[in-house]
Amino acid sequence: MGLEVFKQFLDRQDRFDITALVLPTKKDKKIISAFEHLPGVKIVWGDLTNYADVLTCVIGSDYVLHVGGMVSPMADYHPELTTKVNLGSIRNIIAAIRAQPDPDAVKLIYIGTVAQTGDRNPPIHWGRTGDPIKISVYDNYAITKTIAEREVIESGLKYWVSLRQTGILYHGIFNMLDPIMFHEPLNGVFEWVTAKDSGRLLANACEEDVPEEFWRRIYNIGGGEKYRTTNLEFMDMTFEVLGVTDIRKVTEANWFATRNFHGQWYEDSDILENYLHYRSGSVIDFLNEFKLNLPLKLRLSKYIPASFIKKYVMKPIAYSEHGTMYWIINNIKDRISAFFGSMEKWEKIPAWENLNPEKINGPAMRLNHGYDENKPSSDWNINDMTGAAHFRGGECISTTMKTGDLATKLKWRCAFNHDFEASPTLVLLGGHWCPDCLPAPWNYEEEAKRNAFFAQVWN
Repeated sequence: MGLEVFKQFLDRQDRFDITALVLPTKKDKKIISAFEHLPGVKIVWGDLTNYADVLTCVIGSDYVLHVGGMVSPMADYHPELTTKVNLGSIRNIIAAIRAQPDPDAVKLIYIGTVAQTGDRNPPIHWGRTGDPIKISVYDNYAITKTIAEREVIESGLKYWVSLRQTGILYHGIFNMLDPIMFHEPLNGVFEWVTAKDSGRLLANACEEDVPEEFWRRIYNIGGGEKYRTTNLEFMDMTFEVLGVTDIRKVTEANWFATRNFHGQWYEDSDILENYLHYRSGSVIDFLNEFKLNLPLKLRLSKYIPASFIKKYVMKPIAYSEHGTMYWIINNIKDRISAFFGSMEKWEKIPAWENLNPEKINGPAMRLNHGYDENKPSSDWNINDMTGAAHFRGGECISTTMKTGDLATKLKWRCAFNHDFEASPTLVLLGGHWCPDCLPAPWNYEEEAKRNAFFAQVWN
């Protein structure tokens, strides 16, 4: 995504100078060094966790695009580093913007993630911003991104926006097969977007015609109707591109988790498209393009018997340390509970020949956000906050607020008697709630008993 927006700005050098903070790895140097001496381009070889490096980039900037970070699956394997990178980087960026002579002149574009709202399998597979934050159990990546988004929203900066990214389609998507592929339920849903469209989105957000109303909000990034698939549909399409005509011949149905991943179809991704006009093509168009550029090693897969692929490629992934079947054969109860519900529920998963996934259709099932959404936010008052808090099992301790003031923090209390401060934007528009309940010890059963807002995505 970062490389694609970099390319977008190279095509707009009549309007933009570019400063790029790039980690000085061998791979990144090979990619970026070719651009280092172009006019209007400044490459800073450094690290997001180093404040001095970040400050060097922010000085003199009109827009700051925070695209870097640790993502899954690597984020799952290095939780401490992920926390350092994903939280340290945004704190450095906010501090660097605040350190400018006129912080109000700098616009921050932050990339969040659909992982913040967690598992949204049918029938609650339609989502929108303001839905409950519900991080999947063990998802340290989503924890860090949720906290980071909270700090952006509550930063006090005049200009910020949080764009929650979905699954990205890019040509290297098959370069690494990882056990995470089996963490995704077969009936899970994705609304994809391509890396190229993501780059166009970010560059368009920096153009002068973006209206004032765009800022200080949260949006879902999605490709729209043409990029919506179930996980099973997507795997069928992608494996066919690789020459594997039937994924059922190279996997077992019970290798796939039945819950605890993330993904949704966005009811509201058109809102961002209407502002930034970034979409092109479809999932099928992407796969057709990808097929024309398949690396040789992937072209050869169609000549390999399915039985060989299953035994020597797919099965070792499912049975590896982070794979679902490793948890089953070693009776790792907490993982089994999180991803399947129980060993008994895993044992009841039917074989492929008895599995008949239903076609997902019908209107969006809209979740209740606990306040009158037909009322303009400019008219929100303390009564709206009180009602929203009660729906979340808590209370709004503050007794007054300036009508329509979405930025000033109010005092709240959650169902577990934790007191905290948060702005109406964070709670009502972002779906955030008590930071002390987020998310360890993953007390979701008790949370759902007390919090009707959260119960919608847990029960």
